[in-house]
Parts: sequence; C-alpha cells; structure tokens
Amino acid sequence: MTKPLLRVQDLHVEFATHGGTVHAVRGVSFDVKAGETLAIVGESGCGKSVTVQSLMGLIPMPPGQITKGSAELMGHDILSSKFIDGQDIRGSKVSMIFQDPMTSLNPTMNIGSQIAETLEVHRGYSRRKAFNRAIELLELTKIPEAEKRAKQYPFEFSGGMLQRAMIAMAIACEPTMLIADEPTTALDVTIQAQILDLLKDLQQETDMAIVLITHDLGVVARMADEVLVMYAGQVVEKGPVDDIFYRSAHPYTLGLRGAMPSNDPQNNQQLTAIDGSPPDLFSPPKGCGYHPRCPNAMVLCNQRAPVIESLSEQHWSRCWLHHADSEQRPQGLYFRPSAAQPNRTPEQKGTSQ
Repeated sequence: MTKPLLRVQDLHVEFATHGGTVHAVRGVSFDVKAGETLAIVGESGCGKSVTVQSLMGLIPMPPGQITKGSAELMGHDILSSKFIDGQDIRGSKVSMIFQDPMTSLNPTMNIGSQIAETLEVHRGYSRRKAFNRAIELLELTKIPEAEKRAKQYPFEFSGGMLQRAMIAMAIACEPTMLIADEPTTALDVTIQAQILDLLKDLQQETDMAIVLITHDLGVVARMADEVLVMYAGQVVEKGPVDDIFYRSAHPYTLGLRGAMPSNDPQNNQQLTAIDGSPPDLFSPPKGCGYHPRCPNAMVLCNQRAPVIESLSEQHWSRCWLHHADSEQRPQGLYFRPSAAQPNRTPEQKGTSQ
C-alpha cells in the first residue's frame, strides 16, 4: 500500500464563544495519497472548511482550538509546526483556493504582483521573472489579455475572474497538495469545465494531491477518487466515488443524491428536499446527529452514537441500520451483500420512530 501524503486522525476543533463552546469538528479522520483527489461534501456548517483551515493553521486561536487529533504531511506533524526544512509549507507544499476570492486578495496590490509575491517568497524568483510567470499563470487559467489584466486590481475583476486569479496563485509553486474550497463556485459552466480540466492536467503532470470541498455533486463525480460525506462535524460515510454515488450506505448521502438535479430527459422525478435543520453544535446530540431528519430513524439512534460499519475494504458508513441486529433495510440504501440478519428477541429490537 502506498503511504499517504496526508494523514489526519481523530481531529477535533472547537470554538469558544459567548454563547458556549461550538464543537465544529468531531473526530474526523482521512488519508490522501499523492495523485489522488479526495472530495469532502455536506451541507453548509457541517465542518468541511473548518477541517482544512485548521490543518493550514488558518483558524484564529483563540477562539478556535484543536483539542484532539493529529495531522501528518509526508510524515511531518503539521499541527505542531507548519515548517519543513525551515520552509513554511503554506504556499510551497500545500496551497489553498479560498471560497471567497474578493476577501482573500489584497485590494491595494495588482493581481500580477500578488501572484508574483508567492514565487518571490517560496521560489526565490526576481521581481521581473515572477511577474512574467504570473502572466503565464493567468493565461493558463483562461483569463483573456493576461498581460493587461495582471496590472489591474481586484475591484476591476469579475467574480469568476477573481476565482481564476486565486487558482493561478495557488498553483504557482506547483504544490504537492492543493486544497480547493469551492474552487468553481462563481464560474459559469463552460469556464468551470475548463478549470476542472486544468486541475486534472496539473495533477497528472505533477502527481499533486487535491482535497476538494464542494456542494456540487457533479463536480465530485467528475473529479474525485474518494469521497467523505460530512454531517454535524463528523464523517458519516466514506468510500470510493462510485460507491458513494451508486451504493450509498447512509440515509444522509441518499438525501443529498435525491436533491441533485439531473439533465437526463428520461428522469422526470421531482427533487426531494431534506426536511429539518442540522443540529446545534453548542450541544451535539448524544446519538446520531442526523436522527431528527432521518426517515429511517430508530429509538436507538437518539440514544447512542452509531459505530462505523464496514461495507467493503474502502467503504464504510456510520449508521445503526448496518448493525448486525438491525432488521430495517430501507429501499435505495446499500447494504453489505453477505450481511445476515439474525433473529432477535423483542427486547433486542429497536422500535421504529
């Protein structure tokens, strides 16, 4: 087995506020190998961005705090130190495309200088050489009249062009890992496809790993090798992209798929919304966080946190429906083919909600 480039184990992140402690990330674990794309999906507020920002050292401490867990990049503990061989990993070995480019760029510097600064700091380029390379990177991300645009300021760019400038900055030093937080959110469909193709080409050329955060399951299907499905600060399902789409094993994943529009003319089914709201992470639920919204919830789901149930070597789900004692097998949900359902006494049976 290839050793992972990034290994995160049992990560917990909290925020101290006037209203109490927010348990934003609760025991997240994952591996990312070189040349792989890991997609993290879930509703807003489920902990996707906080997870990767905590790894990059980008959450303010206080009020944020990593209370538990470990994260290793190429065997180096990046929670205790962001430097490898005296060099800051941020920008050189790990780059990030931020969700909101307007607030991530310096309004007092032109676009070319901001991209060039990365090359000057991490690669030792001269100012002229770095600026010329910045123009090439803008051309690479399909920005027209790149030489002219490089001398302009962020307020002179549209939202989509700002996003492409952020991507140019992120890939400038050819990092070993790219964290992309909604990288195509402000782009039209045509440019979105071009940017995704660009990221895939760069990945093939440099063996770069990508951690992709997105709400767009279409982007996940196009880009990802593995998928983490997050809910209420936890990973509720993990597996290869084909398993997540065609053998969904958690009711929440099934709900996300049901809310996904399709361009298939044969598919005239109405989109299905997920009723209710995510739980309050000031006081995380004792049992399954998805319990109040789950159509297949049992009494046990509200009382005890579900354990991880393995469905294959790479695919698992955090759901009581997959426990050996569960008699429920909801239609549409994938179950381990060899899983036998033993006979149980009435005392052992969970009462359906």
